[in-house]
Amino acid sequence: GILDDLRSRGESVSDEDLEARRTSRRMEDVATIIYTSGTTGRPKGAQLTHANFVDTCRSAVTLLGEQVLPPGSRLLMFLPLAHVFARLITVLAASWPVTTAFTPDTKNLLADLAAFKPTFLLAVPRVFEKVYNGAEAKAIAGGKGKIFSAAAQTAIDYSTALSRGKVPFTLKAKHALFDKLVYGTLRQAMGGDVQWAVSGGAPLGARLSHFFRGIGVTILEGYGLTETTAPISVNLPWDVRPGTVGPPLPGASVAIDEDGEILAKGVMVFKGYHNNPEATAEAMTDGWFRTGDLGSLDADGSLTITGRRKEVIVTAGGKNVSPAQLEDQLRSHPLVSQCVVIGDQKPFVAAILTLDSEMLGTWLKNNGLPEMDVAQAAKNEKVRAELQTVVDRANATVSRAESIRAFEVIDSDFTEENGYLTPSLKLKRNVVVKDMAEIIDRIYAGQKPTS
Repeated sequence: GILDDLRSRGESVSDEDLEARRTSRRMEDVATIIYTSGTTGRPKGAQLTHANFVDTCRSAVTLLGEQVLPPGSRLLMFLPLAHVFARLITVLAASWPVTTAFTPDTKNLLADLAAFKPTFLLAVPRVFEKVYNGAEAKAIAGGKGKIFSAAAQTAIDYSTALSRGKVPFTLKAKHALFDKLVYGTLRQAMGGDVQWAVSGGAPLGARLSHFFRGIGVTILEGYGLTETTAPISVNLPWDVRPGTVGPPLPGASVAIDEDGEILAKGVMVFKGYHNNPEATAEAMTDGWFRTGDLGSLDADGSLTITGRRKEVIVTAGGKNVSPAQLEDQLRSHPLVSQCVVIGDQKPFVAAILTLDSEMLGTWLKNNGLPEMDVAQAAKNEKVRAELQTVVDRANATVSRAESIRAFEVIDSDFTEENGYLTPSLKLKRNVVVKDMAEIIDRIYAGQKPTS
């Protein structure tokens, strides 16, 4: 196998040569080049040094260490090693007494959780969405949809009360009841031992974060980029604030410029882009790395992400719209696999939706509809009516000018294999918009804005 081949290649390398190479490395030397995801343009090779990895690991251990990853922890990763966060965790795991496992596909999610029984999960938001949607669909299929709905809301209310510092007695009692009836079963479905998780790679909705904390699995949402060796900030185990990505890590500084862009400085910031001095110069201002993301800092120093600067839609009427907020809401429904919100220089905001083929059959059965494939479902009136309720719910979180006024359902999905998602399941927005130009033209030519 591959490992045998690797061992055979190393047989001719002497111990003296190995030691000479090891000792010749300096902290400021480039350890690896990791290419950016390319969600808003051409990927760039970020040069990360040994110091970037060592110092960022030290910061993470100082902040999270014994509480989140005590000796003997079992860590399961749903991130590819092409992703900087996964690379960082492998370095951290090599220096910390934990056992690490990797899973290549979310289709194996429940089986891998049951087999490995992790105490800690590292995943993208889509993994947590699938766990929630799968549990909800199973409950509905078993005639326990109302119980699950009540339990989910109680979990969210309980976590929200924890954040406020006081949980009413009646809520404690309801929570204890549902812990026996529902939450314990959900934790068992995740392997039974999970207590902590870190979500990265894309925003995690506050509702989902509250839900998981309410059932006993605390998700520490963090924020970072390839150029910052992954984390700039992360929620603190003793001060979780769903909806935020927490305060900066030790050794990191965060500022917000006059346009709302997040700037970062510190031990985690990269050396520069490989063979691209122009892009490096453009990314740096007076020692600060320009992240390209928009956000705000609260009075206690916790960071909230509000959007991606290059992804902000400016409608023909001059309204600025951050698509991420709407897309997060749309993807929370089990029928929706992926979506892209559009409307740049257009008269109104619209969306393209894809259906989740894994969840479609369960949803159809639970709603008394016959079996059908994705292409048929995309045109089915009852499926589209359900999707309209999803759109309406998302619209309730924004102003009328920012709301989705029309949508189109396509009969294929956005995947890594067809080039529309990155290895960490982030949408390549520019590629989708380019390839879906005909559909976008049809939306604006043939559909009037809905009321």
